[in-house]
Amino acid sequence: MGTYEVDGVKLAYEVWGPEGGVPVVLVHGHPFDRSLWREQGRRLAEAGCRVVLPDLRGYGESQVVPGVTPFPVFAGDVVALLDHLGIADAVVGGVSMGGQIAMEIRRLHPERVRALVLADTSYPAETEEGRAGRLALAERLLAEGMDGYADEVIGRMVAPYNLVAKPDATAHVLRMMRSTDPEGAAAALRGRAEREDYEATLAAVTVPVLIVVGADDSFTTVADAEVIRRLVPHATLTVIDGAGHLPHLEQPEEAGRALVEFVTRLG
Repeated sequence: MGTYEVDGVKLAYEVWGPEGGVPVVLVHGHPFDRSLWREQGRRLAEAGCRVVLPDLRGYGESQVVPGVTPFPVFAGDVVALLDHLGIADAVVGGVSMGGQIAMEIRRLHPERVRALVLADTSYPAETEEGRAGRLALAERLLAEGMDGYADEVIGRMVAPYNLVAKPDATAHVLRMMRSTDPEGAAAALRGRAEREDYEATLAAVTVPVLIVVGADDSFTTVADAEVIRRLVPHATLTVIDGAGHLPHLEQPEEAGRALVEFVTRLG
């Protein structure tokens, strides 16, 4: 584990694998932390990659900044981490909100992205209804804490049948959600409500792209992933059976195989 600072905000990260390996940055979603990607970090490191797992500000061991965290700030934090580690460009991936932050990095800092991994995510800007829902959820988390929300959504974060079939994955997801600081989660939700539309960004992408989605994801569906695939014709789409919103935890072997094959083909 290491730490670095951006404008006085202390942020945490960990690095796996050899310095000379293909650099890969994997960004967690909401309301999680970098441990979401740890199993995949191990797999990539064993394949010779240099894997960077950041805790976004407000999450995990990074400093909580109340208020609003806009997506350009999240993107800037990740780019600052690349600078801190002396990495010129990297495979940048993320799941759910992390995938949207990966798209934001590509939008603002295209020269830092040598390939994209978009897992269980979507590109459109928030609708008015969605924006209102994000803002209302931010207030709810501040008022009630994380426990009730975690219990409410766990059956969508992992596929319902995996609640029993994958007890370790379920416990991991609950632990991440319950331990997230409500102030950090609320700040991210407010920023996410105002995010950009990434259609033009994706349509202009020429670097390799891997799209991953759980077959039974009810947040960002296979149909959503197929829309991205049509927008980025050269992308590779992998649907992971037996998984919901977090296939890299629910089906780590199959999801990990797709990720390692994609990254190692880049050379």
